[in-house]
Amino acid sequence: MPNRDWSHLLDIPAFPAGHYALLADRLAALLGTNNDVLLIQAEAVLALEAVATSLAHPGLRALNIVTSPYGTWFGNWLERGGADVFNLVAEPAHPIALEAVAAHLDAHPEIDILSLVHAESASGILNPLEDIVALAKARGIVTIVDAVASIGGHALDIDDLGIDIAVIGPQKSLGGPAGLSALSVSPTAWRLLQHDKAPRISMLSLLDQKEQWLDTGRHALPGTPSPVEFFALQAALNRIEAEGIENVQKRHIVAKEATRAGLVALGVTLWAQDHSASALVTTAVLPADVKRESFLSRRNIAGADLTVGVGPGTERLVRLNHTGQRATEEAVVANLTAFSQALDAHGHGNTLTKALETITEIYRSNHIL
Repeated sequence: MPNRDWSHLLDIPAFPAGHYALLADRLAALLGTNNDVLLIQAEAVLALEAVATSLAHPGLRALNIVTSPYGTWFGNWLERGGADVFNLVAEPAHPIALEAVAAHLDAHPEIDILSLVHAESASGILNPLEDIVALAKARGIVTIVDAVASIGGHALDIDDLGIDIAVIGPQKSLGGPAGLSALSVSPTAWRLLQHDKAPRISMLSLLDQKEQWLDTGRHALPGTPSPVEFFALQAALNRIEAEGIENVQKRHIVAKEATRAGLVALGVTLWAQDHSASALVTTAVLPADVKRESFLSRRNIAGADLTVGVGPGTERLVRLNHTGQRATEEAVVANLTAFSQALDAHGHGNTLTKALETITEIYRSNHIL
């Protein structure tokens, strides 16, 4: 690694206090919501833990949908706070079945909250968010959605869907910094958050955030904000707004379609079905005689980003990353080239030329040049 001087990151001026509210409003616009938006000065896992910890109390009844380790963690945090949690666990590395959600809600009308992850970058699957939220809202159930990876890669309209709490992180599809996160909270959710077991004087307290920022006019964030992270978020939002969120989403969808079609042209088995495939990463199943670690050691193509799947059920999966600024034709070509050459190195012949022609055709037909 070259010897770089990072001193320009020192002595950063304070982020203007009046601009925090502007950032929150810009995020609200991306989310399609008039609900309150809180800025969390930490990576999105802390925001998710804050939501679970602030909601949880004895007597709260939760249906927690588990399709990755993140869902498992959320259920654990709810249980830690005394909530009565039913973890509806999907088949490993698969999306949850809508019928299973409906059956549980029908059998348990006492459920207060429902939580799920929208798109799983761990396995490349997409949960049926719209249908699940509709089932919950029809029963008056408060919904919590982990949209950390999906925001920007998939359409997400909070108010139109009726989502009560949505947690997002700018470091995935939005191409922003990892050290910040945000969440939107509906009036219904705020009422549920106001209970006598809620954490106070804590980084995990949403009520502290409400009282110290929202209720004081959003003039200054509590604590000592990191100016580097907020300037980076501002720059990421500038870039997203200049491109247009619909164009960002289209760029991710086309990258997904091109990657999937290219893998099929290579003779590779795709993991997720078309309707449940994430636009963030595409997961491919390795041939039975190929060891994943050996395969990935041969992926050294400039611009390629191939990694192992994460969590149960992903032991034979390789992820091709086309998230954020990587949702481009160049990145898709690099990923497919690396995958093709790794297959060749393990004795699995394939036609890279056909795959690259397929990618080019998809990009041209979508008028992305």
